Amino acid sequence: MSELQDWIQHGAEMRRPLLANSKLRDEQKIVIIGGGLSGLCTAFRLGQKYPGKKLILVEKSDRLGGVIQSWKRDEWICDLAVNASRPHPAMWRLIDDLGLSELWKPSTDKVNSRWVWLNNSKHKISPLSLFKIGPLKLRKAIKSSRKGGKSVSQLIPHHKISDALTLGIVNDTSDNVDADFLFPSLTKFGPIQPISNRKLSKMIAPTYPIFQPKSRSIASLKGGMAVLIDTLKERIEAMSNVEVLLGQDIESPQLASEKFDTPLASIIWTAPGLIDNYEQTSLSIFAVGFEQNHVKHIPLGYGLLIPDKSIPFSGILHESDIHHSQRAPDGYRLFRLMVPHDRWDQDNLTVRKSLSEFFGKNEPALFENIGTRVIPSFKPGHMDKISKLSFDFTYLGWSVSGVAITHVVDETERLLELLEI
Repeated sequence: MSELQDWIQHGAEMRRPLLANSKLRDEQKIVIIGGGLSGLCTAFRLGQKYPGKKLILVEKSDRLGGVIQSWKRDEWICDLAVNASRPHPAMWRLIDDLGLSELWKPSTDKVNSRWVWLNNSKHKISPLSLFKIGPLKLRKAIKSSRKGGKSVSQLIPHHKISDALTLGIVNDTSDNVDADFLFPSLTKFGPIQPISNRKLSKMIAPTYPIFQPKSRSIASLKGGMAVLIDTLKERIEAMSNVEVLLGQDIESPQLASEKFDTPLASIIWTAPGLIDNYEQTSLSIFAVGFEQNHVKHIPLGYGLLIPDKSIPFSGILHESDIHHSQRAPDGYRLFRLMVPHDRWDQDNLTVRKSLSEFFGKNEPALFENIGTRVIPSFKPGHMDKISKLSFDFTYLGWSVSGVAITHVVDETERLLELLEI
């Protein structure tokens, strides 16, 4: 495959390092540590491609799927982590290969707005947002960020806006987040793109199966993203060459190599916590539902980002507005609140008391703390650091070089291509 074909196949994911050991291709037994989406995709793709190889998928907990879970109660459906995917052909290819095309739909046409909470009021995110930063100031910051190792606050020199973005994506303030990790296309991290963004987008567009997504849209599964996990699990369990082991706590690739009596080169590590000085943050997820006529003052949209630490939640996602499939009973709307633990006293009542400022005085029809998420920290210089690492095993997953679902899915395709060389 030529360099240009690689970029057409993988897009901006080509900027992210692939920490794969090429000796993996010679191994007849492969052990995958971590049963989240990365481990599941890897087992699925390798199991399909190499039916003669023995694969062992090992998960620490008693369930597969990692952070991807869908909470359900009656007609309410709320994802705890990933609830949709931005456009990327690799994600569309996976959905198609799993036979989920009929359940995979774009976000509704009525929804196109996103907001940020600044100075105690809601502001729509648009090209006009640049004027809050200053176009010349922003241009200078972007140019400076291309020297590498900068924080998102240095890339986007407006603390409230940059904090809103990073809190919404990785639950951390922008001073603590690597700009190369979150926005590699802006900082020009990694290999040089062979053609312009516009030309590349035009060449990528026809490669989508199922349907060609609109710019800035998202797509999701009817029934929640847990459908993806359940389907991957079913397909993997049907493969005679794949064994799944739950409740197995393996602390390192070296210990995995010893336990399964196989070379380090045969280990694929997809679990978090392996890199030196590994840190993480945590947040709780609340599902909040209202009768439609009680929140008719809230316009349809994707959601609101809230950098103000005096408010216990950092974001409000409009779950029932976004998806084509129903996420709330008729006559109701569902919202998801992201509540970072460093700005919350762990009392659910504190969150409930804060609702009125954003939703009005009516009581919610649904108010439920549905779970907790733990997210790796990606400090400034993270991408530069990992791009220089070399291992005797393969290291994949969103704790390494990309937090998006598209990164995890595409990374597995890149691994398969490496093994074919």
